[in-house]
Amino acid sequence: MCTSCPPFSRRAFFGGALTLPLWHGGRGAGLVEPCLRLPVPGVAVTLDACPGHFDERIANTLIACNIPATIFVTETWMRWNPDGLALLKSRPDLFKLENHGARHIPPVLGTVPIYGIAPAGTLDAIRAEVLDGAAAITAATGKRPTWYRAAAGIYSPAAIPAIEAMGFKIAGYSLNSDEGASLPARTVAARITAAKNGDVIEGHINQPKRDSGAGIAAGLKALHAAGTSFVRLDQLPTSIDVTV
Repeated sequence: MCTSCPPFSRRAFFGGALTLPLWHGGRGAGLVEPCLRLPVPGVAVTLDACPGHFDERIANTLIACNIPATIFVTETWMRWNPDGLALLKSRPDLFKLENHGARHIPPVLGTVPIYGIAPAGTLDAIRAEVLDGAAAITAATGKRPTWYRAAAGIYSPAAIPAIEAMGFKIAGYSLNSDEGASLPARTVAARITAAKNGDVIEGHINQPKRDSGAGIAAGLKALHAAGTSFVRLDQLPTSIDVTV
């Protein structure tokens, strides 16, 4: 997974809203990992709620520091964590729930696992994963999500236009803070503290027993103390010319 966007300039508009598809590396032949930077001043905090539990350390920090965040939830996570979901829903001023799929299945064609996760395999299965995830969020919140982030952040190139055709913007990121909640707190905190204007931070809010969550909380506190301006993805302009 990317830790930062490469130096590259490009203008792109998908589904009427800005994303910057800077394909680089990926995991596996022909796979892509989109990179997104903000077209406005500030830093975006985006957190993935994959199947797992609820990291209150991170949520409490966001609330205490009044930091807005985009939370990419799976249907599975919402079903397993009703109290966590209720907390997020109780603060619509801070939290916007977006689509991480129904069962956390990577939108990848074929059969090769992505970080040990079986891929969707076909475009029909990708569509079902995305639409079922969106339906679960709509049922829980009354609002249809507009952004989608893949499980593991990895896509087959053909999946991207298929997802956009369903009305979703692809949520890449420029700063991977925790490498799938696998890094020690000190490393995670240092990565987040080093965030620059325009960065989209990615991390995980579903692993309360792992050290990485403490690092996310510490890094967010440091950014807040430094006077960082925070932006949610749903607050971005619908179209704008950008050079990265």
